[in-house]
Amino acid sequence: MPTAGDINITPMLPDDWPSVQRIYAEGIATGNATFETEVPDWETWDRNHRPECRLVVRSSDAVIAWAALSPVSARACYAGVAEHSIYVDESFRGRGIGKLLLAAFVAESEAAGFWTLQSSIFPENLASIAVHLACGFRVVGRRKRVAMLNGVWRDTVIVERRSAAVGMGQRPGCASDAPC
Repeated sequence: MPTAGDINITPMLPDDWPSVQRIYAEGIATGNATFETEVPDWETWDRNHRPECRLVVRSSDAVIAWAALSPVSARACYAGVAEHSIYVDESFRGRGIGKLLLAAFVAESEAAGFWTLQSSIFPENLASIAVHLACGFRVVGRRKRVAMLNGVWRDTVIVERRSAAVGMGQRPGCASDAPC
């Protein structure tokens, strides 16, 4: 895993949950990170996230950021497609931690066989959109008034990143640039 000074990216452990929970709560409090209004308990969070590709950023052994995958479908054809979440401790935002984590997370997800990562981001969350674009994601659309948060209809911007290395195997009869 990448290391920069006292910053280390490591697999998330169950013992990291209190820090992950706190950082998630900070994101919820911004009103621009998620439609969730409460942090779930560990069992619910663990059940709703894939076991692979759970990463945390540590600074002096304290967890300051995290990223994880959620399945988009139970259908076998979408086995390599996942929605991701990435959160940074509010006191460490704007320092490049999110970009460092997202780059490592992309590499980790490809090593685990994921060919598409996607996420829904509130359009007001310009920092998150910028970090995603810097890490090879593209905006694929905007969902208008897709859901309510605290009684207000909100839009989301959909971003995705298609791996150039994973899921590109060819079958006879497929176009050379088409994933088959």
